[in-house]
Amino acid sequence: MGLQGHSDADVICHALIDALCGAAGIGDIGTLFPDDDPKYKDARSLDLLREVVDHCRRAKWAVENVDVTLLAQVPRLSPYREAIRNNLAGVLSIDPAAVGLKATTTDHVGAIGNGEALAAQAVVLLREVN
Repeated sequence: MGLQGHSDADVICHALIDALCGAAGIGDIGTLFPDDDPKYKDARSLDLLREVVDHCRRAKWAVENVDVTLLAQVPRLSPYREAIRNNLAGVLSIDPAAVGLKATTTDHVGAIGNGEALAAQAVVLLREVN
């Protein structure tokens, strides 16, 4: 199962990128990584997330914690949860315990419920650094 997108279409990373950009006031994923720029074609979303974390640092923000909810009927998140949390924590430079990651379904309603789409929502807490 895979998603189509200009980059690798990792919905968890993309939700985190937009949440970080919004919290730090540094634009959004489309502004930083336009889908008409061939430079980002097939880019790894973890690399884009790393770049956004660097933007945040330059803007004097550090990630305190994050919380992500994946909306998906399939695949099940549980077999991958710890690996994803550890990967995100490494990129965000935070303890894996500061990465909330959960999933919910739409009970077979709509494109997500039919297994045709995924979505993610993310909330981040930043702290100002000098």
